[in-house]
Amino acid sequence: MKILVSNDDGYRAEGIAQLRAAMASLGEVTVVAPDRNRSGAGNSLTLDVPLRLFESEPGIYYVAGTPTDCVHLAISGVFEFEFDMVASGINDGANLGDDVLYSGTVAAAIEGRFLGLPTIAISLCTVPGGGRHFDTAARVAQQLVAGLMQRPFDAAMILNVNVPDRPHAQLAGFASTRLGFRHRSDAVIPAKNPRGQPVYWIGPAGAGADAGAGTDFLAVENGLVSVTPLSIDLTRHAALPSIGRWLETL
Repeated sequence: MKILVSNDDGYRAEGIAQLRAAMASLGEVTVVAPDRNRSGAGNSLTLDVPLRLFESEPGIYYVAGTPTDCVHLAISGVFEFEFDMVASGINDGANLGDDVLYSGTVAAAIEGRFLGLPTIAISLCTVPGGGRHFDTAARVAQQLVAGLMQRPFDAAMILNVNVPDRPHAQLAGFASTRLGFRHRSDAVIPAKNPRGQPVYWIGPAGAGADAGAGTDFLAVENGLVSVTPLSIDLTRHAALPSIGRWLETL
């Protein structure tokens, strides 16, 4: 089993080191990750400049690009061997609800799926002043990937996993969840650069708006590992008939 590990926090992040160690017990691991933090990069590809692959140490590579760039390069011809799956993470922070639309961690997993491999994205739901239990998330990732190896799902499925930030012994178990929704994000934060010109920081994400029964938000709040199956098809199939009727009126 050859496992590609990537993330969006950069190849030197604590989470990816823990994930790499956990995956090493299950197969041969290669890390290809961004050279720096690229959180929020989503599914962006770098198309205007060529990309270079650098080796930090044996089996660990970095790219001056996005998480999607990293996975695309790794699977599409940089290496002489084929990968069997992609594990992305461990993200430093939650990827709950609509976070998945922005997340570079999830985007790395999605790119692996686009290229035909089973994929999993793992995030630790860290908060300021929290315990930062990346070891817990690593054990969860190891357990889930081992399960996927024994009982694989359809390769079209992406598992988005969010782990509560607590010692492993204090986890309440696993829950199969749907994505919740966040409230509108906070307002941008104005500041000034050294020349006195106005600049703006993107405000924090909103709290959970749809965080009720069955959601990833509620599972994590209750100490459960949230496992959400994702698909690529964004079509709102139920609306197709009504859209068709509307088009006939134009």
